[in-house]
Amino acid sequence: MPRPPRLPASLRGRIFTAAEADAAGLTPAQRRGPHVVRVRHGVYRYRDTEPTVVEQLRVAQASLPADAAVSHTTALRLHGVELGPLLPLHFSTATSAQTRQSGVTLHRRNHELSSVEIDAVRSLGPERSFVDSATILGLRDLVRAGDALVRLGHTTTADLLQFTATSHLDGVLRAREAAALVRPRVGSFRETDLRLLITLSGLPEPACHQQIVEPGVFARAPLVLRRHKIVVEPEGPRGADAEHRQKAVLRRERLEAHGWTVIVVTRADVRRPATIVARVHEALVRKGYQGPPPELTARWHQVARGA
Repeated sequence: MPRPPRLPASLRGRIFTAAEADAAGLTPAQRRGPHVVRVRHGVYRYRDTEPTVVEQLRVAQASLPADAAVSHTTALRLHGVELGPLLPLHFSTATSAQTRQSGVTLHRRNHELSSVEIDAVRSLGPERSFVDSATILGLRDLVRAGDALVRLGHTTTADLLQFTATSHLDGVLRAREAAALVRPRVGSFRETDLRLLITLSGLPEPACHQQIVEPGVFARAPLVLRRHKIVVEPEGPRGADAEHRQKAVLRRERLEAHGWTVIVVTRADVRRPATIVARVHEALVRKGYQGPPPELTARWHQVARGA
């Protein structure tokens, strides 16, 4: 069995450009061989190296103008919020430069960009990235992004509202609509989706991640309609162990024993979003709610479809 070729150790564990390969002594023939993988045009890695997003961004940024900063949904990803496809990688510049890099989109801006540094990569800040992403994401995913940015401590609901109110960037109208729906203490995308389905139907908005403290009850719930003693929550994670499932069941039993209604939304339910709203409305009516029934508007259907 032939021995594998001796590849330059300096290129191991990262992605690299053709110029870096030449400088390290990796031949064109080796680049075309079975031990090297082409990430995109002019960018490579060894087959046993899985490139991180940060590494890909560093390589791409090195060939862009000095002010180029990660932007749009790529910046959201760098801030810890994964929404939308990884490629193309989005960057913004205040220069008139263009790029021919495969898998890279360079947006040209009219004004100087204010950037932050994350893992040695220049990036636009969370509020600016939120607005820019409104040109790519639908309303539901944009609210997901805002909820996550707040949960991760990158911004606040007040800062998002202020930034979108004073911004005149592309996408700002959708960003303003989404910012008004962003809330603190939202634990997951699924909780964002449930809250939007309920709220945009015209039913009372549930509070996010609330503690319920009553005689005999001490619990935390993801979505709480406290006035009517209703909890709405997604089912637990797949693969949860028996102990985790037992704790969830006991918690629900305690809440129900003290007059609370617990609505558990399964993954199957999510495929029928109108039934979720109907269940919440029925529970509200049983608890004395006399407000208007839900109205599934075009905006509600847009969000229900994930648009």
